[in-house]
Amino acid sequence: MLLLIKNGTVINPGDKTQQKADVLVEDGVIKKIAPKQSVKADKVIDAKDCMVMPGFIDLHVHLRDPGQEEKETVETGAKAAAHGGYTTIVAMPNTKPVVDNPDVVNYVHHKAEDVAVVNVLQVGAITVGQRGTELADIEGMVEAGIPAISEDGKSVMNAQIYREAMTLARKYDIPVLAHCEDINLVHGGVVNADEATAKMHFPGITNSVEDIIIARDIMLAKETGAALHLCHCSTKDSVRMVEVAKKEGIRVTAEVCPHHFTLTSDDIKEDDANYKMNPPLRTKEDVEALKEGLKNDIMDVISTDHAPHTAIEKGAGIKRAPFGIVGLETVAALTMTELVDKGYLTIMQMAEKMSYNPAKVLGLDKGVVEEGKVADLVVFNPKKEYEIDPSTFYSKSRNTPFGGKKVKGEVEATIVAGEVVYENK
Repeated sequence: MLLLIKNGTVINPGDKTQQKADVLVEDGVIKKIAPKQSVKADKVIDAKDCMVMPGFIDLHVHLRDPGQEEKETVETGAKAAAHGGYTTIVAMPNTKPVVDNPDVVNYVHHKAEDVAVVNVLQVGAITVGQRGTELADIEGMVEAGIPAISEDGKSVMNAQIYREAMTLARKYDIPVLAHCEDINLVHGGVVNADEATAKMHFPGITNSVEDIIIARDIMLAKETGAALHLCHCSTKDSVRMVEVAKKEGIRVTAEVCPHHFTLTSDDIKEDDANYKMNPPLRTKEDVEALKEGLKNDIMDVISTDHAPHTAIEKGAGIKRAPFGIVGLETVAALTMTELVDKGYLTIMQMAEKMSYNPAKVLGLDKGVVEEGKVADLVVFNPKKEYEIDPSTFYSKSRNTPFGGKKVKGEVEATIVAGEVVYENK
């Protein structure tokens, strides 16, 4: 099959080039990148006024499958990803049952082969049942195809067990995706600990809850030589520690989520659990530090931490509702609106942090727009203005604080291995 994407601006973070060109795709592979190609293709996409970028790669997604399919499934999560411009998503292991053995890994991967329109990579848990007391079958899960290990949703509080896991991760050459939260310091907190939230009488979560485990994990990565990827960083000191660790040559990368570079705790005006996420929304000072960290390439990746929950659960109020918001279908627009349009990132940096760098973290041969490479692509209109409407989401869940927000930047088409899996019509 021949696919021609014409009249677009091709963004290739692999060599940092930007050019007006057509992209010809044959049998799932990019065959030619050149201006004004005259080819009789099976399908043509007019990318006028759009960027043709490498398909986005999300290192941090909760699909809730198996066990909580009322919130999301492999199929609906993949459709939401395609709607958001993602061609590869990485599923976290805190499902029911936990993904702590090869059988559950195989379940997700086989289901994805049958029903998912994008690439789905299942991460393995670090400990059995994510209980933190016994290492999971990491070797067996590596053989089953996991790209990384993570205890996401919680931290492994036993440092000795965590060090053993990092040693295995180094042995099998896979990264550790770290959720950094000292559970002993949480004390029932549901929002950030600051003056704004104290006025609403919500118990708070301090920055130290995150920062202490980030420091520990960096030191363990230094000792073991493991590749450490810090998930959903939210504090100003997380940026400082990542910068210092990189200068020392420690194998550390870090991600920031759109809600953490867009919202602050001041945005919580009422008892609305759509503003409840973990880590929580922090202060303006933290948000500015995260933006500067992204701008200066200290923070490597933009991920979503897509965490779907039902309307009933989220309707229980901030104190009782579960943590998390959906993000796959809003991230590109929020990145464009809050970072690129405001001068923090260039469009090339956006492609790096949403495609190229996530591919490097996992060691994937993706994240570029080059001849001979698999055609995982997104056609993105950076100027399209609209309001976010959760009713249009492909996800099963609608738990977002961004409904009605005016944004700029819309996904026009998503292509996976040369197949158009989403098109805005």
